[in-house]
Amino acid sequence: MELEAVEQHKTEILYKKELSWMRRQPKARTTKSKSRIDDFQVIKEKASQRRKEHEVQLELNMERMGNKIIEIHKISKSFPNKIILDKFDYSFTKGERVGIIGKNGTGKSTFLNILTGRDKPDSGKVVIGDTIKFGYYTQKGIQIKEGQKVIDVIREFGDYIPLMKGRQISAQQLLERFLFDRKKQYDFVEKLSGGERKRLYLCTVLIQNPNFLILDEPTNDLDIVTLNVLESFLLDFPGCLIVVSHDRYFMDKIVDHLFVFRGEGVIEDFPGNYSDYRVYEDSKVIEQREQKEKSEPTKNTWKEPQENKLSYLEQKEYKNLEKEIKQLESKKVELQDKFTDTSLTGEEIESLSIELGELSDTIDQKTERWFELADQMG
Repeated sequence: MELEAVEQHKTEILYKKELSWMRRQPKARTTKSKSRIDDFQVIKEKASQRRKEHEVQLELNMERMGNKIIEIHKISKSFPNKIILDKFDYSFTKGERVGIIGKNGTGKSTFLNILTGRDKPDSGKVVIGDTIKFGYYTQKGIQIKEGQKVIDVIREFGDYIPLMKGRQISAQQLLERFLFDRKKQYDFVEKLSGGERKRLYLCTVLIQNPNFLILDEPTNDLDIVTLNVLESFLLDFPGCLIVVSHDRYFMDKIVDHLFVFRGEGVIEDFPGNYSDYRVYEDSKVIEQREQKEKSEPTKNTWKEPQENKLSYLEQKEYKNLEKEIKQLESKKVELQDKFTDTSLTGEEIESLSIELGELSDTIDQKTERWFELADQMG
């Protein structure tokens, strides 16, 4: 695995270099450049390939999906002084796993609400296949009823999840898998912490056995152990999946391509995971810097300033942010690894959890600023 990690790192460096070369090429290409383009496609596939080491544990027997999944036909949506969607077209295929990224306020949640029928587009339409059954985890959480126990809440939504060969996971077993022991299952919901309520809400979504699962910021307020359980569940999940998150490592393992919400109705379909996208964006900054150096005006020559381009200080900030985020993400992994120490006391676990939460918030803030600067580059 160490050797593979070294090779993967080499591949990513080569991918970055070739990506920069690809973006500089003119439309009329020579035979030599065409050969290099073919090589680039191989490099890209290798660089963005997820490890296939996960062994399926839960052979989920979800409801069969027909040929028609979801078709989005030129949908538009806007609010006063803000365009969210502008004639967006897309057709989902079976087993598709999409990550959604972008700075706050670009319409990610609005898009999901339109997709699930909770909101209406101004124009265009969303056609949903007859066999599609949504599971939608939103940021609003669960509505608590007074006097309800944990097990009663989940049984309102289902008693079990069917597996292959006639087997099943009961509501109690699902709760246990998501860290509610049998005693905890008979606690009153109002006694649960905020994180436990999010975890219970997640279970109510999964127990309904959807074949199209949407998770809006699932990594917020969930502890590391729950996230590991969720990650394993999603790797087993055979249906369509949409995930909105700033958690780079979680997204890299779960999704295959990205919808990048740029703002003003611009949505890019990026063919790779979150790390691939970071490499791509970084290569754009390098290329812009090189082009600027080549076209630097001579003395006493006035040049029309360009809109939406990064200043020298902003380019420096962007570059530093990339390094800072990587360092913080490495620190987050180290911190998460500490939770595997079985000798930790309750106080130590709580202290680590607070530290991890603060670190995650810092990563989110810096990532948000990174998106803002990336958008200004155009």
